[in-house]
Amino acid sequence: MSDANSSVEYERVSSEYLEQRQLKKGAAGWILLASLGVSYVISGDFAGWNFGLQQGGFGGMLIATIAMAIMYTFKVLTLAELSSSLPTAGGGYSFARRAMGPWGGYLTGTAILLEYAIAPAAIAVFIGGYVNELLGLNGPLVYAAFYAIFIGIHLWGAGEALKIMMVITAIAAAAIVVFIVAAIPHFDSANLFDIAVNTEVAGASSFLPQGYVGIWAAIPFAMWLFLAVEGVPLAAEETADPAKDMPKGIITAMVILLIFGGSVLFLAPGISSADAMKDHGAPLVGALQTVYGENSSIATFVNLVGLAGLIASFFSIIYAYSRQVFALSRAGYLPRFLSKTGSNKVPTMALIVPGIIGFLLSLTGEGDLMITMAVFGATISYAMMTLSHILLRKKEPELERPYKTPGGTFTSGVAFVLSIIAFASTFVVSQEAAMWSAVFYAIMVAYFAFYSRHHLVAQAPEEEFEAIAKAEAELN
Repeated sequence: MSDANSSVEYERVSSEYLEQRQLKKGAAGWILLASLGVSYVISGDFAGWNFGLQQGGFGGMLIATIAMAIMYTFKVLTLAELSSSLPTAGGGYSFARRAMGPWGGYLTGTAILLEYAIAPAAIAVFIGGYVNELLGLNGPLVYAAFYAIFIGIHLWGAGEALKIMMVITAIAAAAIVVFIVAAIPHFDSANLFDIAVNTEVAGASSFLPQGYVGIWAAIPFAMWLFLAVEGVPLAAEETADPAKDMPKGIITAMVILLIFGGSVLFLAPGISSADAMKDHGAPLVGALQTVYGENSSIATFVNLVGLAGLIASFFSIIYAYSRQVFALSRAGYLPRFLSKTGSNKVPTMALIVPGIIGFLLSLTGEGDLMITMAVFGATISYAMMTLSHILLRKKEPELERPYKTPGGTFTSGVAFVLSIIAFASTFVVSQEAAMWSAVFYAIMVAYFAFYSRHHLVAQAPEEEFEAIAKAEAELN
């Protein structure tokens, strides 16, 4: 069966095919979803964001963070509407599939997959840094142990994994609160501006030591304070009441992340030194050691408990990539064996295969390079998801929308423009990272162009949504 308008071909599958690809319903309410949203991102508060100080100084990082905070807040408000209207495990891929057809859906889903496959590898490197501070251990064995343990927990079951993740996230959030309380009395704004000024670039000053271009270069690292919160809609099929729980969960998560992100940006360099923090492997710990001492109990506490923050994001993004792979595979966009679920209603191979790829990437030890690669995929998906909102508002004004984005298409339009700017910034930071990401993306696009678009599954939820929409349009 072919679709002439989108140049794809569909295959009918047996009822057994979909029965073997079922997720556990009702595993998450809005509180678990909010926890999931925070856990996706919270590792970014503990490590990674501070590389933006190296790229743009405090001023460049501050401006970049404000711009990205606007982008993510507007995007979250956009996704709150889309996820309550189209609640499937495909998340952004599902929204783009509805708005732009199979090609649009696949390009979006693959970009999300690029982000979620690479982000855990970067986090594994940062986990190694924290474990090294505590135990003097680092490298491949540490990375392998964390991948094996947390993929194993996910294989146990979604409900169990999400509850464990919620506990880990709460511990990590407690560490950030302790850091904030301990840091405020020692804050000195003069510490924010001690990075040497590069007088050879335009606009250089103590506020912008790398000039105007530093703002641009800091964007990927400002994104690290919010990156992956958009993964909440991937839990839609495992949510008790997506229409109510999705908007409440993702918006609550974003509010918490804005508070945490702003706090660490000001306080970590503000109690120590922006210059010292710009390439520190564990900036919150390093900042506390500056004012409380190398072996102080509070620095040790934040180091130990801060590891929970990295683990929370590592753990939850494994969940995210497995659901994205599951949805794309179930619909035939990726090899179908990846979406098969077992007795625990968990997609086994969708957890294991990307995990192996991520582990191999972590062996490079290039955490900052992988951040840029993850951002490359993320920004493409952001542009596609916000564009989907704009198109669906125009194409399907009667679509049931339990939650409506404040500001409508203006809100999603602002997020769309900022997504394009953020995408361009990856080439400023590292052309090598951008090119490697582009190669991966091109390979995935070629797979769809030459093979999988001829073997899509007609009964997959995202494809059935499209069939129903077409039938309604013909009736009207």
